[in-house]
Amino acid sequence: MNARLPPADAPGPRGPLRVNPPALAPATGFSHAVVATGGRVVFLAGQTALDGDGRITGTTLPEQFERALANLLAALRAAGGGPDDLARVTVYTTDVGDYRAHAPELGRIWREWAGREYPAMAVIGVVRLWDAQAKVELDGFAVLP
Repeated sequence: MNARLPPADAPGPRGPLRVNPPALAPATGFSHAVVATGGRVVFLAGQTALDGDGRITGTTLPEQFERALANLLAALRAAGGGPDDLARVTVYTTDVGDYRAHAPELGRIWREWAGREYPAMAVIGVVRLWDAQAKVELDGFAVLP
C-alpha cells in the first residue's frame, strides 16, 4: 500500500514526516521511513559517551547510550535543531546481544531525552569503536525547517 504524502508546503507538524506502512511489521523504537520536509540538513558526527574532557563515562551500555544520546542532541541543539528534527540515527554497538537485552531501558532513555517521535534507525554490531572503552556510538542527520 502506498501512502500519499502531502505537498511539501502543506501545513502540518514541524520536522520530518514519519511513515510506517501497515503492510510492514510494527515499528517499535524506530520509523520505517522518514520524509525530509525541511530546508537544511544537519549531519551529526558519531557520538560516544565522552565527557567534556574526552574521557568515556559509564561502564554499562545503558549508561554509555544515555551519554552518547545526550552528546548527539547537544550537537544538534548547537546547530539549531531538536530531537523532533532527527530524520536518521545509526547506533553502532560492540555487543548487539547486550543492546537487545537492554532494549526496554534504552527505549526509556530515548523517550526521556528525545520523546516519542522516532527517526529511521539501524543498529549495527561492530568489533570495536574508536575509543576502546566505548560500547555504543550514535550518528545521524536531522532536517531543520
